[in-house]
Amino acid sequence: MSTAAIIPAAGLGLRLGGEEPKAFREVGGESLLVHAVRGLRAATAADLACFVVAVPAGTEDDVHKLLEPYVGSAVLRVVAGGAERTDSVRLALELVPVDGIDCVLVHDAARSFVPVEVIERVVLAVRSGAPAVVPVIPVTDTIKRIDPGGMVVDTPDRSALVAVQTPQGFEPNLLRRAHAGTVAGATDDAMLCERLGVTVRTVAGSEDAFKVTRPRDLILAESILSERRTS
Repeated sequence: MSTAAIIPAAGLGLRLGGEEPKAFREVGGESLLVHAVRGLRAATAADLACFVVAVPAGTEDDVHKLLEPYVGSAVLRVVAGGAERTDSVRLALELVPVDGIDCVLVHDAARSFVPVEVIERVVLAVRSGAPAVVPVIPVTDTIKRIDPGGMVVDTPDRSALVAVQTPQGFEPNLLRRAHAGTVAGATDDAMLCERLGVTVRTVAGSEDAFKVTRPRDLILAESILSERRTS
């Protein structure tokens, strides 16, 4: 059995600035999307057989040509994404083969430098029987819950809180069922599975799997890439 990877990369990334969609912004001379695909491909234990990438409408052919050299023997499919992230994942999921795939990864292109071992931990957990798996890191800041007026309601115990990363891994039929239901308000695919009553397993994530969101994040990304190239 093999793994399929879905990469929703149709967002504009307004907080990052610039004229290009976020996934096409470059770090070290290559786009975040290329780094993300190359990183997933490096996780050989994941047995990646298929990449489905959702991109801004009108860029499908260009992105296919861009990514083709990096997917190796895996099948590459590029589709126009939707207005929301969940729309893009659903559209990409429709192109994931039904047969021969026992794990589907959903990975943000903006988390381009996730270590190989995190990817492989997620896939192993799915193949070991967990229907939904997310990589996480501890929350180090104090978190406050506030009301609509901005007043503090309470302070959750941060020892029970984690920050969730990608790739998130799923049993394929579960992910299809999750996206067949109501997706409003969902900020990740694991949340959709939680709504079905499915228990989501966590595995250790990595500080390197941070999400490029703001301009200063590009500086950190350049630093990580430089460190990896010299190691």
